[in-house]
Amino acid sequence: QVQLVESGGGLVQAGGSLRLACAASGHIISYAMGWFRQAPGQESAFVAAIRWDGASTVYADSVKDRFTISRDNAKNTVYLQMNSLKPEDTARYYCGARRTTLDVSTAPTWYYYWGQGTQVTVSS
Repeated sequence: QVQLVESGGGLVQAGGSLRLACAASGHIISYAMGWFRQAPGQESAFVAAIRWDGASTVYADSVKDRFTISRDNAKNTVYLQMNSLKPEDTARYYCGARRTTLDVSTAPTWYYYWGQGTQVTVSS
């Protein structure tokens, strides 16, 4: 079992950048990792995911070309670089993990482990 802790959220103006980190309590070398977000009154939405070896990534259309997911397995950490932020990116961001060498999924139910989230607020 792995425990996840997100960090890096905050308040930023539109057009700004933030880098989120998801630190795991154990080795994540064989874990697929994903980022999701949830705004008040809305369901959880897929943002990005990365395969256990970093060989493939998937992005939601709404963040493609603005966000970049990456991982450092030696540090047991996954990152989400968010550029050109928009007010509609405002949400609580969560990272999820699943121990698998399969390709990633965009479904939140596919992930077994979750962190507590970090709040991102983008002002206009």
